[in-house]
Amino acid sequence: MRLQRLLNIDLPLIQAPMAGVQLHSLAAAVSNAGALGSLPCAMLDAAGLRKELLALNGKTDKPCNLNFFCHTPPLADSNREAAWRAALQPFYAELGLDPSQIASGPGRQPFSAEMADVLDEFRPTVVSFHFGLPSAALLERVKACGAKVLASATTVEEACWLEAHGADAIIAQGLEAGGHRGMFLSEALSSQLGTFALLPQVVAAVQLPVIAAGGIADAQGVRAAMALGADGVQVGTAYLCCTEASTSAIHRAALLSPAARHTALTNLFSGRPARGIVNRLIRELGPISPLAPAFPLATVAIAPLRSQAEQHGSGDFSPLWAGQNVSGCQAIGAAALTAELARGFIQ
Repeated sequence: MRLQRLLNIDLPLIQAPMAGVQLHSLAAAVSNAGALGSLPCAMLDAAGLRKELLALNGKTDKPCNLNFFCHTPPLADSNREAAWRAALQPFYAELGLDPSQIASGPGRQPFSAEMADVLDEFRPTVVSFHFGLPSAALLERVKACGAKVLASATTVEEACWLEAHGADAIIAQGLEAGGHRGMFLSEALSSQLGTFALLPQVVAAVQLPVIAAGGIADAQGVRAAMALGADGVQVGTAYLCCTEASTSAIHRAALLSPAARHTALTNLFSGRPARGIVNRLIRELGPISPLAPAFPLATVAIAPLRSQAEQHGSGDFSPLWAGQNVSGCQAIGAAALTAELARGFIQ
């Protein structure tokens, strides 16, 4: 019950924030169903965030989670960018694209003072972070607006670091999880553990509430996580086919196809490891490439390939984010899915 008390929610269930495939509609539907809906904010500027929060507040008065990235923006490396575009050149030629016309620039921004100004206006109940925590000054601003702070840990060491640096609860993100790994103390993929190996170790190492994430797609998975000591669970992939999600038709079709049984951690789409369905780009370049520019700069050169292919109904160059367990994906309302998952909390 301590997670429900901390976050003022009825169910210890969090809908994972999923940038690019959802906005306020999904978050509101989940929160209205008694769980904690999440709004991904890393791809929004301050004006966009304000617009989404106004829309969110128009659909629910329940607590919601606002999620931000807190990576350190990399310095541009022209040699690495040139090598990356050279690796992609055969695909550009095939699709009739001119790489010299591709603009440069990051696709995702870290949490900033400008975003904190918006939080001061709206005073959210919960704010979560990926890739560690922001600076102490920015974190203090988040707490000053009354928000509880969640953050993702992919190792025991990261969980302990988050506890020592001001998190109020920890999301133990197992290797099965879809989308970006929240890893921030190490870049070694060999350090990453599966959910049911990571979870009890984190529970034993910290005093804060621990939320299990990764590979949980049904009531049975919820029940298993709670039996291993979780205070709650976070579910993402299962919500991707809900009617309130903005997941593309191409992405939905992939999630509901046999191809979704084969996922991989890849840095090709953004520059950081993230789990998605294996498609042509991953097969032909390999899931991890040393040529991919640092996060989030890799996104820029991929974007026109994705756009051109999707216009022809192909997801060959699209980040088809998904966890290792897509069995929960259903074309139903988020409230119905939340109710199904909630059965896992009944003893």
